[in-house]
Amino acid sequence: MAVQVYKAATKYETFSYLPVMTADQVRRQIAYCISQGWNPSVEHTEKGTAATSNYWYMWKLPFFGEQSVDAVLAELDACHREFPDHLVRFVAYDNYAQSQGMNFVVYR
Repeated sequence: MAVQVYKAATKYETFSYLPVMTADQVRRQIAYCISQGWNPSVEHTEKGTAATSNYWYMWKLPFFGEQSVDAVLAELDACHREFPDHLVRFVAYDNYAQSQGMNFVVYR
């Protein structure tokens, strides 16, 4: 897998430096987070300067204890349908570290 050339306007998170993830790769990342006991969440923001800020809108409250990857994917899709012009990202909250265990943009 080749690393992409840096383009400041299109980089929102760590995975931005890799080729766009396939649906299966997104599914496996979410499954990994759930297997770690992390709580999934969905966030969105307007494209542009707000995308690089620390503030994103929560789609709903985090899905505490959610074990279904399909349920999380359905919420990502629902958020994208509601806000088609927004960036939509997956976030996994780590209860133990009390921080984000992982986040990545799913819809650009």
